[in-house]
Amino acid sequence: MADQKIALVTGANKGIGFEVARQLAARGFRVLLAARNPDAGRAALAKLAADARFLLLDVASDASIREAAVAFGKDHDRLDVLINNAGIYPDEGVNILSVTREQMVTTFQTNAFGVLRVTQEFLPYLQKSGEARIINVSSGYGAIDGLSGEVPSYCLSKLTLNGVTMMLNQVLRQHGIAVNSVCPGWVRTDMGGPGATRSVEQGADTIVWLASEAPSSLTGSFIRDRHKIAW
Repeated sequence: MADQKIALVTGANKGIGFEVARQLAARGFRVLLAARNPDAGRAALAKLAADARFLLLDVASDASIREAAVAFGKDHDRLDVLINNAGIYPDEGVNILSVTREQMVTTFQTNAFGVLRVTQEFLPYLQKSGEARIINVSSGYGAIDGLSGEVPSYCLSKLTLNGVTMMLNQVLRQHGIAVNSVCPGWVRTDMGGPGATRSVEQGADTIVWLASEAPSSLTGSFIRDRHKIAW
């Protein structure tokens, strides 16, 4: 269907990413469920009784990102929604005084640099959409008043991700592409743990809203529960 919206969700084999893919598919989107592990990705795809496809994509690898963009382009001429959800949280047992350079680099490669590279590679397809949206899944830990020395690489990577969102908005809003960061809150996922205060449905809500219902004029913002919050 020519008017069917197309969405790509990174890190979509589980947690918030999978729930976002599930909800968008239920709304009639064609969903590209992207993940770095092919077995996990295809297993997740099998749970979606909708128009969805698996896309092999490791956001920490430039080669994988390029290959994913080429594979995407074989079947699609545009991309309406890019949801940069893939992320890691490796800070257990370290703080700002003990975190290593290697851990910082690893976290940034996925949580910040990967988002930028995925956006760059898929930009030609986003530009062919009449009203494209880029949604970067950040965290309250990436807000200035949310930084914690006990969660060093994650906090700083999400702070950088918010900066990437600001810069992308500066250059893409003139092309009609909305770019926002989202704080989904503390969600019961593998990352958030069983004691988190929110369900995956609640964590996915604002992301799905931005992808499907929010005004296209809403751009360059940090959003939680469908409302702007401070950077």
